Amino acid sequence: MTGPVLAVDQGTSGTKALVVCPERGVIGSGSAPVRPRHLPGGRVETDPHELLDSVVTAGRAALADAGEPVTAMGLANQGETVLAWDPRTGAPLTDAIVWQDRRAEEICEELGPHAEELRETTGLPLDPYFAAPKMAWIRRRLTREGVVTTSDAWLVHRLTGGGAFVTDAATAGRTQLLDLDTVDWSPRALKIYGLAGERLPRIVDSAGPVGTTSLFGGADVPLTGLLVDQQAALLAQGATEPGAAKCTYGTGAFLLAHTGDRPRRGGSGLVGCVAWRLGGRTDYCLDGQVYTAASAVRWLTDLGVIGGAADLDPVGSAVPDAGGVTFVPALAGLAAPWWRGDVRGSLTGLGLDTTAGHLVRALCEGIAAQVVELARAAGGELGAPLASLRVDGGLTRSALLMQTQADLLQLPVEVSALPDVTALGAGVLARLGLEPALSLRQAVPRWRPAAVYEPRITATEAAERMGAFRAAVTALVDGGR
Repeated sequence: MTGPVLAVDQGTSGTKALVVCPERGVIGSGSAPVRPRHLPGGRVETDPHELLDSVVTAGRAALADAGEPVTAMGLANQGETVLAWDPRTGAPLTDAIVWQDRRAEEICEELGPHAEELRETTGLPLDPYFAAPKMAWIRRRLTREGVVTTSDAWLVHRLTGGGAFVTDAATAGRTQLLDLDTVDWSPRALKIYGLAGERLPRIVDSAGPVGTTSLFGGADVPLTGLLVDQQAALLAQGATEPGAAKCTYGTGAFLLAHTGDRPRRGGSGLVGCVAWRLGGRTDYCLDGQVYTAASAVRWLTDLGVIGGAADLDPVGSAVPDAGGVTFVPALAGLAAPWWRGDVRGSLTGLGLDTTAGHLVRALCEGIAAQVVELARAAGGELGAPLASLRVDGGLTRSALLMQTQADLLQLPVEVSALPDVTALGAGVLARLGLEPALSLRQAVPRWRPAAVYEPRITATEAAERMGAFRAAVTALVDGGR
């Protein structure tokens, strides 16, 4: 059995690192903030150096907290965040354009005639959320020098001292440049995006040695696990069989449902993508996104309505319901299943008697209602409704949001007892990379919910509340045409 491993989750607003022992669990932790810049025109950028520094800082803090060496490292990444960089020196040539950024909308509009072909090839709809539109924008507007990749390839290159130029199959699947059937770069997709001559990272399994790093001090540590963040959470939640689903409530909310060893390209509006590739075998999943979850809470905080996420429950519990207020928190557009990045949020039903509590409840209902739409779409694709939903992420600390989720979903919501689930998924892969004979069942921590929220309202009331939300979304979508 391997010793402890270092598991790192490099996220949008921060990096979390854990030292995980297969026998004792988490024995060390560390974190470091990341401060993305939100600019006019839907632009969101981050200094690449801050991403790398956060990985090193969080990792060193976790190792110091554990007080013992590790045998390997796993890294989870943001997925669709991209930058251009010099492969000889590792120096960034641009800022990192974050997954939330909308600047590539013009490219997506231009490529509209190719939308169906791209969806059939890659499983992804044509939307600036994904990496390829941003990569093409960088090439058109910023620089033709160096390479342009997702952030993981740059981080791995820097961590390994230039020794590796790779990306895992699931992260490659977030670009809209991966053939979903062959799990290799698609020459046709590259041509459509004007990226045919680009030098792209080698696609590797999610578990296996890709190099070593000395940036954490002490002995070199093998890097043996790589995966995009939401798939890492899916793995750590134990959702490894077809039909199992999870939702992570972070900056956005992301629902993934495991679909087995064949890709799906249904008409529900969900994304078909790679879950992970292990030992050359690819597992697939369906993916749905809510662009603003914790970021919507931050927005309400910036307005002074609440003091922070910790205020959701006390402020929201001061009133019995949303008081007729409906909030569609599409503050960065609507993702799955609508794919209307041009649409912006709405607050309706306001009155002189509307309080901060009503706004908080309406926000919780707006986030939860979008997740309901994703869960129903996933059930339709799978041919059977979900039986329950496993959840993780910072916003699961809000009992109000979780109860609202169970009420509108009309299903049990099981909150993970394990903190930092995405990092734990990276740790699972680090172990598998060192011990390929291990099975997923042996490597994945046993599922233990810390709490289970059961629906407290009737199906009729849930349908009424969902109907009000859908009517508000329809008004937005129709008004934006």
